[in-house]
Amino acid sequence: MSMQVNETLIREVVAEVLGRLGQGPAPVSAAKTTAAPAATSSPRRSGKKYGVFQDANEACEAAQAAFEQLSAKGVAGRRKVVEIVKEICYSRAVEWGKLELDETKIGRLDHKIEKLKGLRAVPGVEFLQPNGMSGDHGITLEEYAPFGVIGAVTPSTHSIPTMACNIISMVAAGNAIVFNAHPGAYKCAVTAARVFNEAIEHELGIENLACIIEPPTLESFAAISKNERVRILCVTGGPGVVKAAMSSGKRAICAGPGNPPVLVDGTSCLDRAAASVVLGAAYDNNLLCIGEKEVFVLESVFDKFMAALEKNGGFRLKDSQVEKLAKAAFVFPPGQGAGCAQPVVNRNLIGRNPAVLAQEAGVNIPAGTQLLFAETHAEHLFVEEEQMMPFLPIVRVKSVEEGIEAARKAERGYKHSAMIHSHDVGHMTAMAKALDTTLFVKNGPCIAGLGNGGEGYSNFSIATTTGEGICSPKTFTRVRRCVMVDKLRIF
Repeated sequence: MSMQVNETLIREVVAEVLGRLGQGPAPVSAAKTTAAPAATSSPRRSGKKYGVFQDANEACEAAQAAFEQLSAKGVAGRRKVVEIVKEICYSRAVEWGKLELDETKIGRLDHKIEKLKGLRAVPGVEFLQPNGMSGDHGITLEEYAPFGVIGAVTPSTHSIPTMACNIISMVAAGNAIVFNAHPGAYKCAVTAARVFNEAIEHELGIENLACIIEPPTLESFAAISKNERVRILCVTGGPGVVKAAMSSGKRAICAGPGNPPVLVDGTSCLDRAAASVVLGAAYDNNLLCIGEKEVFVLESVFDKFMAALEKNGGFRLKDSQVEKLAKAAFVFPPGQGAGCAQPVVNRNLIGRNPAVLAQEAGVNIPAGTQLLFAETHAEHLFVEEEQMMPFLPIVRVKSVEEGIEAARKAERGYKHSAMIHSHDVGHMTAMAKALDTTLFVKNGPCIAGLGNGGEGYSNFSIATTTGEGICSPKTFTRVRRCVMVDKLRIF
C-alpha cells in the first residue's frame, strides 16, 4: 500500500467531522490559515517547546529524539512518566475539568473531574509481563517492545483525559507520541501537554515526549501520517477519519463510532436496570462512546420500567415534546433540505445539560434531572443516530427476539458496545452472539465495562474498528522473541 495519504480521504475527514457536528464542510484553505492564541496556563520559558509545535514534521523529529532518550532511561523511566502524568491529572482535575468545559461547552464538570482523577486506574508498565518458555531445546523469551513514535488523534468529547490516557499507555510501552487534537478541543490539550512535558523534563531530562500540534489542521494530520518517524497511528473519531488513517499505509489502531443499545427483558430487577441506564446515559451528558443511546423494553414490563426511570432521575417527555426536540436536535447540511440528505446532529445540543434540551422541547424540568427520555418507534432518528445528548429513546418490543434484532439494527454493525438487563443466560448469550460487540455489559451501566462499577481496567481508547478492543500498554507494542538453543535445563 502506498505510504502517501490519500488527499481525497483527508478532505472527507473534514466533511465527516463537521457533518456529524451539524456544520457544512469547511474549505481546506480555512484549515491552512486558521490561527488561535496559545494557551496561557503554563507559559513558555527560555524558548523551550515543552512539546508544543506548529510544524508537524518538526514535532515528529522531536518525538523521535524523545523516544531515544526514553529508551536510555529503561523501564524505570517509563514508570516515572506514568506516575507524573497520573498525579498531575489528579491534582489538576478541577482546574483542567473547568478548562475543557469552558472550551468545548459540552458535558458535565463533575464527570470531567472524575475522568481525570480516574486515570490513576489506567494500567502502566506492570501490564507488560514477558512470556518465558523452556524445554529440551533451550530457552525462549518473548517481550513487548515499543514501536517508536506514535501519531494520535484525540476527540473533542474527552480531550485531556484521552491524551493523558494515551500518554500513560504509550509511554508505558516505551513510545513517544505526536498528537493532533480535535480542533474544537485543542487549547486545553495544549495546556496539559506543556505541563506534562515540563514536569517530565524536570524529573527525567527528556524533552518533548508527548508532542502536540498548535493549531491542529488537516494538513498537520496528513503530515503526521506520512512522516517516516511515525510507525503507527491511534485514532479516535468517526468513519471518515478512521478511513483516512486506515488508508495511510501504516498500521492504524482505530476507535470508531458507536450507537450502543440496551435490552431490558423484565427478568431482572427493573429498578436496578433503570438506575443503571440513567447513570450510564447521563454520564457526562451522554458523551461516552460506550454510553446507552437507545433502550428496547419488553412490552409486558414497559410501563413499570418507564416509571422506574422517573424514580431514578429521569424526566419523561410527551410525544409532541419529543418531536419538537428532534427538530432542534437534527439539522440538514447547508444547502440541503428534507428529502435531499440524511440530517445530522446539531452540534449546539451535543453534550448539553438536560435543561437545555428541555427548553428546546418546550418544557420545564425539575432541578437535578439527570436525563430526558420518552417512548419512540424503532426507526426514530434518536434511535438510529449516535446523538450524544442526555435524551434516551425507549422502544417497546413484543419479544426478546424482536428486541435483539432491533438492537442489532440500531447498533449499525459498529461492533462497539451493548448492554442487557436480564437474569436469563439464554437471552444474554443470544444478544451477545447477534451483536458481537467489543463491550457487552450485563446488569450494569455502560461504565462498568471500563472498570467503573465492574471488574477490569480502564482506558479512553476502545479500538472497535480495528479489533484491539480496550487498549492497554500491550496494544502499543510489538512482540519480540529471543531464542537460545542448547540443552540448558538442569532437571
